Amino acid sequence: MPAQSTQTRFEKINLTMSCLPTSESNLDQQRLAAIHAWLSQITAPKLQLSTLRPASADASFRRYFRIDGDDAQTYIVMDAPQPAEDVRPFIQIAGLFAQIHLTVPQVLAQDVEQGLLLLSDLGTTMYFDALNDDTAHALYMDAIDSLVLLQSQSQPDVLPEYDRAFLQRELMIFPEWYLGKHVGATLTAEQTASLQGVFDALLANIVAQPQVYVHRDYHSRNLMVMDQGNPGILDFQGALYGPLTYDLVSLLRDAYIHWDEEKVLDWAIRYWEKARRAGLPITPDFDQFYRDFEFMGLQRHLKILGIFARLAHRDGKEAYLKDIPLVMSYVRKTAQRYNILIPLLRLLDVLEDTAPVVGFTF
Repeated sequence: MPAQSTQTRFEKINLTMSCLPTSESNLDQQRLAAIHAWLSQITAPKLQLSTLRPASADASFRRYFRIDGDDAQTYIVMDAPQPAEDVRPFIQIAGLFAQIHLTVPQVLAQDVEQGLLLLSDLGTTMYFDALNDDTAHALYMDAIDSLVLLQSQSQPDVLPEYDRAFLQRELMIFPEWYLGKHVGATLTAEQTASLQGVFDALLANIVAQPQVYVHRDYHSRNLMVMDQGNPGILDFQGALYGPLTYDLVSLLRDAYIHWDEEKVLDWAIRYWEKARRAGLPITPDFDQFYRDFEFMGLQRHLKILGIFARLAHRDGKEAYLKDIPLVMSYVRKTAQRYNILIPLLRLLDVLEDTAPVVGFTF
């Protein structure tokens, strides 16, 4: 194929690569050529190769392209190169969720060794872009209905367990990356023990919760607004079998969008009522359920603070720093409501008083 033709096909994609170092740019060109070669071998659906363009990227090494078909439909190409990524969990869980009648992308073609998938396209309207005071209730009710459906079909020994060791490893991202790298703090032995005491309290609650299928990122940037079968669900390849409240926390205490506490409480009650009617093993005491919800949320938000700091300081994705204040506000509000969590609040107060100014702007 003539070099000029290849350059034309990738013109839009190359616009996103202009600031890459030369070596990285050359590697990316090689990867794009491999993607193009693979797509050219697909005969159904028939694809218009010249229309390949960036669709999105996420916090991992995966990225996505959109491409037009001769059938007037658009399709998504997932680029998940090994060894950093593995498309097999996505394929497995897409099949599992489709059997449950959730709206997920259909895998139309695959090359597991190269880490390439051709997927059906769930559109361009994320919940994040569509949510406002007028639309939120209906959109969240649809998301809650899909969540209850997912959880009600859960079975053990299908997905890996979201166990205490896994949850503890996630929590440790917070002291390493948020406190250590972002804040620049070195904890004393006493502070480390105090923080682990909070972690132990969280873990004791979380591992005692009923176990269900857990998406693990069920939030506004992974839910797509659909005319039928709303919502479309993305980014589920990390799904596990774990605590019942996890996905509801992801949805209602979203790291990217904030709602008044009374709205969150109302939606949590509606979920609780729907879950009970669906026969899920949920506590009949809503106060206890909400405590579980809050403890689960604190685990998730501490992990997210660490992940956002890691993305900024290790991977150069500084845009995530602007979301840290919202996540920290969740952490503080939850910690101050429960005596057993107060040591975390005291630790944060001390570190904020002594923390050096971090060289990022928001």
